[in-house]
Amino acid sequence: MSRRRFVLLASFVWTFAAAEPAYFPPRGDWQRAEPAAMGVDAAKLAEAVAYAQAHDNPLPRDQALALAQTFGKAEPYFGGQIGPTRERAAANGLVVYRGKLVAEWGDTRRVDMSHSVTKTFLSTVVGVAWQQGLIKSTDERVADAMPPGVDLFATPHNAPITWEHLLRQTSDWQGTLWGKPDWADRPVGKTPEDWPNRPLYEPGRHYKYNDVRVNVLALAALQIWRRPLPEVLRERVMDPIGASSRWRWHGYDNSWVELDGQRMQSVSGGGHWGGGMFIDAWDMARFGYLHLRHGEWAGRQLISRDWITKARQPGPDNAEYGYCNWFLNTGRKALPAAPESSVTFRGNGQNIIYIDWENDIVAVVRWIDNGPALNEFTAKLLAAVKR
Repeated sequence: MSRRRFVLLASFVWTFAAAEPAYFPPRGDWQRAEPAAMGVDAAKLAEAVAYAQAHDNPLPRDQALALAQTFGKAEPYFGGQIGPTRERAAANGLVVYRGKLVAEWGDTRRVDMSHSVTKTFLSTVVGVAWQQGLIKSTDERVADAMPPGVDLFATPHNAPITWEHLLRQTSDWQGTLWGKPDWADRPVGKTPEDWPNRPLYEPGRHYKYNDVRVNVLALAALQIWRRPLPEVLRERVMDPIGASSRWRWHGYDNSWVELDGQRMQSVSGGGHWGGGMFIDAWDMARFGYLHLRHGEWAGRQLISRDWITKARQPGPDNAEYGYCNWFLNTGRKALPAAPESSVTFRGNGQNIIYIDWENDIVAVVRWIDNGPALNEFTAKLLAAVKR
């Protein structure tokens, strides 16, 4: 065969492969592939998996105890956990490369707390409301969308807060919700007497990771949907992507409201005081894969591409944070081993959904140790897929 004919044939094969439609796993199944068949170095991939398993988070597996050790310093002053918890599995996870499952380790079927990965499910539900026109603009004041009697934004300090502020965790919302004051999450100050007297910031100017304010976002979203948020998530996202029926999104014992004559629970945006999204690694992988495919699933645009673009934009006071809970890799500071365009959805523990558009990867990494472990795992994973 002449060189010219070979080049033309190779070009045709490449074009055909590039045009091959993306694979979308049916409910209850995910096509597996041998790493070598996908061009992945099997030995290096096995090394990455072994590393994740060897770096199980040393905190207690009983999440009630782990939460007390992580966040407990302020709880004696206003009460402790008010939502469900459970004992977690050992380290587990999945790697999906070019749509196919190439690695699995640990008990991936275990339905465990996902902690702050819940925030990404919450912001997604808000995004679907935006798509539907229930929120005309994320720059609108949230107060303008609230019915009479919902006084979350009635004070002069809270009144200017927009959806954008809540989504980016720059609202500086001040108050108490479900018995938890805003200062209770990661309190600022040297002594407990300082905590309630924190400095105030103009909404939109100061980033502060804060579960109370995320719970405000959840209650505001409930008011505009006028339906339980887990029901919205199931109908609009989880059922269409073939997720199981085993995941549950919990609120708190005292987070019940009456809306249109019906009793509904306002869910939490994380597991700080218990509750949040209880889910297995497979359903987390489907959620991550939906975002890897830019919100599209088997020909249906479930999440607007415009919303995903907004969620990936760095915030004004934190260039490494988009919408909750989109952790960006701006400047490759969070994950030096990963592309700058990659994103992680993160929860305490650690619970990680790693999304890498450049390398066509979704990885779910659960209960890996804090610190450098996630970056080391990512480095080993990318070494396995890059030739």
